[in-house]
Amino acid sequence: MKIVAIEVCPLTGATVDGGWPQGHEPQENLHTLLIVRTDEGLSGYGSCFTSGTLVTGAIELLWPLLRGESAVEPERVSETLRQASFWQGRGGAVEHAISGIDLALWDLMGKACSQPVSRLLGGNYRQTIKPYGSILFDEPSALSKTLTSVVERGFKAIKMGWRPFGRRDRAFDEQLIRTARKTVGDGVELMVDAGGSEQFWPHGTNWARNTASMLAHYGIVWFEEPLPPDDLAGYIELTRVSPVPIAGGEVLTRRQSFQPWIEGRAFDIVQPDCTKNGGLSESRRIAWSAFDHNMLVVPHGWNTAVGLAADLQFAAAIPVARYVEYLTPSAYIEEIVAEPFHIDEAGYLAIPNRPGLGIELDPDKLKRFCPQPIVFR
Repeated sequence: MKIVAIEVCPLTGATVDGGWPQGHEPQENLHTLLIVRTDEGLSGYGSCFTSGTLVTGAIELLWPLLRGESAVEPERVSETLRQASFWQGRGGAVEHAISGIDLALWDLMGKACSQPVSRLLGGNYRQTIKPYGSILFDEPSALSKTLTSVVERGFKAIKMGWRPFGRRDRAFDEQLIRTARKTVGDGVELMVDAGGSEQFWPHGTNWARNTASMLAHYGIVWFEEPLPPDDLAGYIELTRVSPVPIAGGEVLTRRQSFQPWIEGRAFDIVQPDCTKNGGLSESRRIAWSAFDHNMLVVPHGWNTAVGLAADLQFAAAIPVARYVEYLTPSAYIEEIVAEPFHIDEAGYLAIPNRPGLGIELDPDKLKRFCPQPIVFR
């Protein structure tokens, strides 16, 4: 089975604000789907956490290497693309595009084998997993309303992130956490994402350690990105002393970038994003390395239905996976699939056992957010 075409589908019209100071408008393109077509009529879906313009440029670079390649050898093909684009890749938009290609090839291999990707990744350690609703912090009254709506949608775990937490003073940060805990009660798990990858993040290890102590008082499950994403030494020190588990790694690409963080025990929880770090092929390697170093894994491909589907298959095949992130509400997750995701009464998602990633996109629904894909043949 050979690759004969690839479609680049930039998603616009329902982009959710990601928390950055400049904000994000619905028409801004931050997420891009890929559809890989084969000579036998099968199609595979991929997702890239970057804009269609950057993905298109990367595919122009990679397409001569990809055209005519096997559609059912994801690890070899993805690694070949990575090695062949060494001088122009090694991270960034090229690696993000390879990530989407890799997801699509795993989807294709699953469909060709009539097996879910989780089984092809090694087998199923679970059939369900808890999603956590991912939202932004807000002013206390608005935050309380948002949290209530997320609970009403069935989530038993919620992560709050970014502005205004960590942007004013300690008293206000604690007011936000106190408000959140009071709103959802003790029966809903809460996580906190400081958003330390925001440009010119002003806080260091002392702030993070003191904030972690406050979060521990409210039973916060983990503290994510409390430091800038290049501060390896700071993370190692913080993880050693923090009373709350420290999570991070979503901005890293390629397994080699994760190695010093895992070997240095810079996190308690590793968060590979398969829509940017090299796909499921790289995420699998990263996760097993984390397992060998006694770290939990929480995948971060949270931004589209394809990313969430890939995370579900990945989480099924990794013994130390505990949650999946679920951006909510998000039309790019909930309004492009033929069969919507469903959270059960206990707050869990069933991991699809259909072939491939286990989902199908609805072409008519997808056209709403991508009227005209860019096609490479």
